[in-house]
Parts: sequence; C-alpha cells; structure tokens
Amino acid sequence: MPTFDSLTPPTDGAAIEIRDNALHVPATPIIPYIEGDGTGPDIWKATVRVLDAAVAKAYGTKRRIVWFEVFAGEKAFHRFTTWLPEDTLRAFSHYVVGIKGPLTTPVGGGIRSLNVALRQLLDLYACVRPVRHFVNVPSPVRRPEDVDLVIFRENSEDIYVGYEFASGTPEAKRLIEFVNAEFKWSVRPDSGVGLKPMSPFGSKRLVRKAIQYAIDRKRKSVTLVHKGNIMKYTEGAFKDWGYALAREEFGDVTISWDEVERKHDGVVPPGKIVIQDYIADVTFQHVLTRPKSFDVIATGNLNGDYLSDAVAAQVGGIGMAPGGNLSDFHAVFEATHGTAPKYANQDKVNPGSLILSGVMMLEHLGWSEAAETVVRGLEAAFRKKIVTYDLARLMSGAREVRTSEFATAVIEEF
Repeated sequence: MPTFDSLTPPTDGAAIEIRDNALHVPATPIIPYIEGDGTGPDIWKATVRVLDAAVAKAYGTKRRIVWFEVFAGEKAFHRFTTWLPEDTLRAFSHYVVGIKGPLTTPVGGGIRSLNVALRQLLDLYACVRPVRHFVNVPSPVRRPEDVDLVIFRENSEDIYVGYEFASGTPEAKRLIEFVNAEFKWSVRPDSGVGLKPMSPFGSKRLVRKAIQYAIDRKRKSVTLVHKGNIMKYTEGAFKDWGYALAREEFGDVTISWDEVERKHDGVVPPGKIVIQDYIADVTFQHVLTRPKSFDVIATGNLNGDYLSDAVAAQVGGIGMAPGGNLSDFHAVFEATHGTAPKYANQDKVNPGSLILSGVMMLEHLGWSEAAETVVRGLEAAFRKKIVTYDLARLMSGAREVRTSEFATAVIEEF
C-alpha cells in the first residue's frame, strides 16, 4: 500500500494485483476515478450509476466496485494548488485500473496536457478506441452500421513526446544550423523545429497489443496505418517493424495480405488473422467508403489521433466514442471529448463516451457480463430514441432527456 499525502483510500475493497503475468481482480476492486472538469461531474454521476447498476444486475451481491476519488485538473488545483498531484499517480499505479472524465489543459506553461502527462508518467503506451454504431444514433454517412473497428494508437512516441523548439529561439537556431551542416538539409532559418522519434520497441509493443486483442476478440485483420511513402525511417519503419513482430511472435495465427494473394488465391485460410498495411491518406478515404475493410488498426500517434476522431464522426461523434490508455496491465479509461465548460452543471450533455469507456473498463476487468448489460441498455435506449440534446437535435421523433435521465433510461432497459 502506498503512502498518500492527502488522500484516504477506502477501508473496504481490495487492490487489483498483477501476478504471474496476469491481472487478478478481487470481488470488490478499488477503482480510482477523476470526475473531470466542466461537464465531467455531470457525466460521471450518470456513468457511475450505470456501471454500479450493471454490476449489480450481472452479479448480485457477489461483486461490487469500490470507488476511490482522486484528483487532477481544476479540482486538484483548487484543493492542492497543483494540476496533477503525486497522490493521483500513486493511486493509479497501485490500484492498476482507473477511469476519468475530461480534463482542462492548463494555460500559460507547465504541463501541456494533463491527459498526455498521465499517459507518459504511467507509460500507458496504447490508446485504444473501439468505434461502433448504435441503431438510431444520427450519422453523416449512409451506412454507419458498417463501422465496427478498434484503433490502437501509439501513445509514447511520435509527436506526443513534444520535442520541439519555437521559431526564432536560440535552441531552434542551433538545431537548424547543426542539421543543415551535418546532414546537408535545407531547413529555413526561421523555422520552428521538432523531432519525431519512432522506435522498434515502441512500435512493436503497440502492434503486439493490437494483434493479441484481435486474437482474444476473434477479429479478422490488423491494419498497420502509416505515411511510409514519405517518411521511410519513422512511419515506414513502423510498418516494417509491425510485419516483423507479426511473423516472429504470431506467425502461427497471422498471415500477410501479400501471402494470401500469392499462396492462397486471395482467400484467407481459416483461423488466420490478416496483417495488412495502408498509407494514412488512403485509409481516411477507405474508412468512409468501405469501413468493412478494417477491423483492428494499429498506427502511430498523429495518424491515430486523426483517425479515431474521423471514424467516431461516422457513428455520432466523439460524444459516442470511448477510449482507454493501457500499458501491459495498467489502464486508465476516459471520456474522449473535451470539458465543454459552457454546459457545466446543467445536466445536459451526452454521457455516452464515458459510459462506453466504463464498458471497456469492465471488459478489462474480465467482467464481461456487466459490460454486456450496459451495452444492452444503451442499445435499447437508442432504439427508443431516448437521447440527450446533442443527438435529439439531429433526429426526428426523439425523446430528449437530461444527462441523469439518460442514465435512468439505460438502467431501466437492463
């Protein structure tokens, strides 16, 4: 048990443990949570009701989540004059699995993003975003039901490390002079400059997690998305390292699309997961025009950032998009949207993103019955067109409800 400076852990419940290379989840796991800034408290209140009700429905009194509030963002700053207390990191590290609402990014220096800081400090190297459509949720595309894919976005490298210098600074000038002299590059002297690292270690562990997910969930393919036609030694290397990892560690269950065409006349052998790759710009077109071509996507940070929001737009927007940041075992699940402060404390906004992130958390715990209960409730509520204002304004015949009322409607459909 860690020593906390300002937090008092629950007196009941027990910590999730990592033993023998596996999660061991007690019947009453302690789960730290951050309710979030802006609309965070509203969507958290709705989410925790749904999750608790689903666990009770699935397991009766045999299982229960013991919630442990920890702090980050504005609430932490007001209480402790720091945006991200060390106690919060200790709690997420010790209790292994947590969940959080949206957080404000501090203005005026310091931490660039609290979300990024949590990912980096806890080495949550994979941002996982499953995207699917619920019947009746409005969409700008004709066949949103064809979208059912999971994006694995690398969290620890690429642009998120933030290695950059501003235009006109002495540091930028020194770096530009160095690369121009040493490598004969032609970087304009007034440029802002940055470094984009992508390593075999970082790339392979991300692809490994994506392939294992595909195996565990009986998915059909893993697509490596990259811009290797231009950036051959970062983006292109990501692709090459991904194929190498698939051959070396999963050769018995994976097959490249090239092999499918050369050796099997374009027919995937039974029991094989296809490993393929797409250029990033082509991927954006194809997720719109033929989303069934994609099942699991593994990609770098920047590509994954764009893709996950673009795909979410097809199924109702980021208000319907869940997300989780995972290491090999540790995980922090989160709402993928912003804080929307103008709607704070109005009991108005869509809690779908955080509720679905809670579904991911239940699945991560191995509590699939509770996860399925939540999904069943969501499906039924949407079939009846019971939605919050953001979706109601795009639908005909909708019954517009408040955030808390939406949670009640979902629970009533369990």
